Amino acid sequence: MSVQPVPAGPRAAAGALEFPPGFVWGAATAAFQVEGSTTADGRTESIWDAFCRQPGRVVGGDTGEPGADHYLRMRSDVALMRELGLGAYRFSIAWPRVRPDGGGPNHRGIAFYDALVDELLDNGITPVATLYHWDLPQALEDAGGWTSRDTAARFAEYADTATAVLGDRVSMWTTLNEPWCSAFLGYGSGVHAPGRTDPAAALAAAHHLLLAHGLAVPVIRSNVPGAVAGITLNLFPVLPASPSAADADAARRVDALQNRLFLDPVLRGGYPPDLLSDVAHLGFAEHVRPGDAQVIAAPVDFVGVNFYRDHHVAAGGAGERAGGAWPGSEHLVFPPRGLPVTAAGWEIRAEGLRDLLVDLDRGYPGVTWYVTENGAAFDDRVEAGQVFDHDRRDYLEGHLRAAHAAIAAGVDLRGYFAWSLLDNFEWAEGYAKRFGIVHVDYATQARAVKLSGRWYAKVAAENRVPGGAEVR
Repeated sequence: MSVQPVPAGPRAAAGALEFPPGFVWGAATAAFQVEGSTTADGRTESIWDAFCRQPGRVVGGDTGEPGADHYLRMRSDVALMRELGLGAYRFSIAWPRVRPDGGGPNHRGIAFYDALVDELLDNGITPVATLYHWDLPQALEDAGGWTSRDTAARFAEYADTATAVLGDRVSMWTTLNEPWCSAFLGYGSGVHAPGRTDPAAALAAAHHLLLAHGLAVPVIRSNVPGAVAGITLNLFPVLPASPSAADADAARRVDALQNRLFLDPVLRGGYPPDLLSDVAHLGFAEHVRPGDAQVIAAPVDFVGVNFYRDHHVAAGGAGERAGGAWPGSEHLVFPPRGLPVTAAGWEIRAEGLRDLLVDLDRGYPGVTWYVTENGAAFDDRVEAGQVFDHDRRDYLEGHLRAAHAAIAAGVDLRGYFAWSLLDNFEWAEGYAKRFGIVHVDYATQARAVKLSGRWYAKVAAENRVPGGAEVR
């Protein structure tokens, strides 16, 4: 499958932008979203397998089977990555494959990742492993899930197994992917697995996820000589809808729950005092034991930033509520601004990525950053085997230009991973939303590189965003 030149679409000319030497160009996926084979080789049930069985939880009643069939098509998918010229592949490891039911190691499940890593290296692609992308073993959820402190200890055991096997070849590790989603969508609003709706449980889960991260970092360093270890967070610029004091306070509360709840304990050694005040009535402080702050603040080598949009926040009026994803701040709302939106309904403001990275660099100086996910759902146009997605191509270009502007402003940004390599199972949206730079025909599992993928391959090959009259 060859990567063809990209046809130009109508757009304003802009100058070419060179990225720093050694900048990493990659793409990302997650185990439950792409692998399929959910009962193969000793894998047991995750919270997402159980969640998908519940009527009405996932659009279309979709499940993780067959995903993008990556478990069986891994080698051809890696060959496709090579054709795209990717320098790195960010994948996640399925906890229920490696330690089924949260118990002992499963060598048949580990063998898949062993083979994946070898295949990546044989094709000149750097493996970047994420230990947790939301697929908690259901047996651990039955014992309390992330509301239980014991789950953090079980995570450290799992991290030990994965890094002991792969650490001789994988040097870059992410502990958690988007713990905000795991905690607040999984235990607060219930729109993600395990589907619980308890604000106090969501806050407990957030702390235990961070504790799991802190316990795993020294395990990674012990098993992986020269490890590059970090955490990946979905971070948002938070903009008040007006200059009013009420809207400013709404924005402060969202920033505390979305961003600083995770950044401050990892990078500053403690939770923000204003957040602790906001959620004091929900018993959050009761979960924090002496010594936890030091564990969570284990030094990291980078922070991954997943960016899709920003938050535009206002104080809610009578009868308006943000819902269970915002414990202690349910009264706020997110008013639309009339901006262009993706097929998922997410507003597009590419410069928000530049604003976010610059603000992060100023607020947490000395940190190395990677954009570990960035992408968008759009409705692809398929004609005679060609997939045209000018909207996605334009989205990627706008955000890469914003990333370049952040580098020009002094941000230590080392790489960019497009979300996602393949169309896949998009959580509660099932297969209804496509984010891939490679199209997947779910009936046949055939792959086709989209226009956006061909454009991104050109960027990766040249380490630059093309501009002007260049063919894009």
